[in-house]
Amino acid sequence: MTMTITYRARMPLVAIALGLVATPLLAQTTAPKTTASTTADADVRLRKVEAEIRALQRKVFPEGAGKTFVPEITPGQTTATVTGTPASSAISDVLARMEALEAQLMRLTAQVEDGQNRAAKIEERLAKLEADAAPATVEPVASPPAVATPAVPASRPTTSSAVPKPVATTPTKPATPSAARVAAVQAIEKPATADAGQDEYMYGFRLWEAKFYPEAQQALQIFVDRYPKHKMISHGRNLLGRAWLDDAKPGTAAQFFLQNYLADKNGARAPDSLLYLGVAMARLKDNEKACGAFTELAANYPQEVAGRIKTQYDTARASVKCK
Repeated sequence: MTMTITYRARMPLVAIALGLVATPLLAQTTAPKTTASTTADADVRLRKVEAEIRALQRKVFPEGAGKTFVPEITPGQTTATVTGTPASSAISDVLARMEALEAQLMRLTAQVEDGQNRAAKIEERLAKLEADAAPATVEPVASPPAVATPAVPASRPTTSSAVPKPVATTPTKPATPSAARVAAVQAIEKPATADAGQDEYMYGFRLWEAKFYPEAQQALQIFVDRYPKHKMISHGRNLLGRAWLDDAKPGTAAQFFLQNYLADKNGARAPDSLLYLGVAMARLKDNEKACGAFTELAANYPQEVAGRIKTQYDTARASVKCK
């Protein structure tokens, strides 16, 4: 009887002991599951953040190695610990690394945004500078026809300031020719060769030689206008001036002489035009400009003055008193 009671009395004690033992075992079996799950989630987050940082670093530093940021946590570096405390758990290290990577990602993102903002401002300033540097459109201004002054050969001295600038005069309209004059002009034959420019010049020369000056002026003007590059253009412009000078219109003649001289100072009749320019100014009673033309002629064409046009030069020079 006593043994039975003792056995039954101990049964609750055994059950209580088993219960106490089972509780820690249950806690030990469930705790690792919770820790593993947390570690897996943190590891997934960590790999995602590391992948994003690598992608961001490739964008910010396309040149690769040597251009990345120093990680917040390096091998062997740990968070601040107190001597004597146990080492932190694996989950604590992972969370610390993840927080450091997230902070680094934020800094990289801010730098990218700052770089994009700077690039946008630079492009804006560049566009403004290009717009300011663009040349303004200038409307062409009509100007009266003029002949450009070519460069004077270095071998010849120049006294261009002495060249007179005659006052422009309006040519008078020629009177209606008589029937006899018309018949006489028609009797002058116009050449017809393969060189149309030469034919036009020779026809004007024949009219001038026959003293039909208005008709010669018209023919020579056609030659000058139609054939400005012809080999006889210097002859044509000079003869046109002679036709006006011989027609007692020295003001108009002077313009053509000056034009021919300035258009081509190396032209075949440039010295002649300068000579007759002086003659025209002398007829206009402008001795100063006449002397200037003769001085220019002697300075630039000494060989012509001493040779081919010596007689004409001496006669014209003697007609005026120069200082």
